[in-house]
Amino acid sequence: MAVLRRLNRLEPYGGVMSEMPADRLPTGSEKRAAVQSMFDTIAPRYDFVNRIMTFRLDVRWRRITQESLRLGPGSVVLDLACGTGDFCVELEEKGHRPVGVDLSYGMLAAARTASPLVHGDLLDLPVSTSSVDAAVCGFALRNLVDLDIFFRELFRAIRPGGRIALLDVSEPENALIRYGHGVYFNRVVPLIGGLLSDRTAYGYLPRSVSYLPEPAIMTAKLVDAGFDEVARRQLTGGISQLLTATKPQ
Repeated sequence: MAVLRRLNRLEPYGGVMSEMPADRLPTGSEKRAAVQSMFDTIAPRYDFVNRIMTFRLDVRWRRITQESLRLGPGSVVLDLACGTGDFCVELEEKGHRPVGVDLSYGMLAAARTASPLVHGDLLDLPVSTSSVDAAVCGFALRNLVDLDIFFRELFRAIRPGGRIALLDVSEPENALIRYGHGVYFNRVVPLIGGLLSDRTAYGYLPRSVSYLPEPAIMTAKLVDAGFDEVARRQLTGGISQLLTATKPQ
C-alpha cells in the first residue's frame, strides 16, 4: 500500500516479562522492552482472554470507536497497536482499507486479517505525512513511552480533515461503580489472566492504568499536538474511555 513509508526493523526483545520487578512500573526503553515482551507472551490467547474478561464489551467498544470516525467509503485507516487485527477485520467488513501497526511480533504472527501489517513503533509511524484518512488505537495509550510524541506522530500521519479515535481503560466517576470495577480489575482480572494465560502480564495490566494522565491532561495534549474537535466520552459507566479529534483542514 502506497501509504507505507518504510518498515521499522526492530529486534525482538530477548527478556521475559517475569524479570520485571513487581513493585514498580518501568519507564523509557525498559518499558518499551517489557511491553513488547509481554504482548509476545500473551498473544496466542489474547483475544480469548479479552472476550472473557470484558464479557464481550470490547466488541461493542470497538464498534463505537469505529463509528466515531465518520469514515467515507474506502478510507485508509491506521490500526495502531493492532494486536491480532480485530479493528482491521471490522474495517475490512465496512469496505475500508486498514493498515495495522504493532510492536509485538507475537501479536502480528497471531493476526487474523488480510490487511497489511507492519512491525513498527507507534512513536515513529512507518507511513508518509498526511497519507491516511483516520486512525484507531485500542487499549494501548498506557503502554506507550511518550504520549506527546505519539500524538504528534498521529497528527503528522493523518490528512487534513482526518479523524482519530483512541480507546482505553478509564476510572468510573460514580463511586459505587468505581469501587466494584476496582475490585474486578485489580483482583479478578489478574486471577483470570493468570489461569488462562500469563500471571505476570495480567498482574501488570491493572497497574499500568497509572501511566494514563488525567483526562483533561490527555485532551490538552491532543490540542497541543494540533488537533481540534477534541472530545472524550466515557463508555459503559466509565470503565473505558474514547478520545476523538480531527486534524484541521
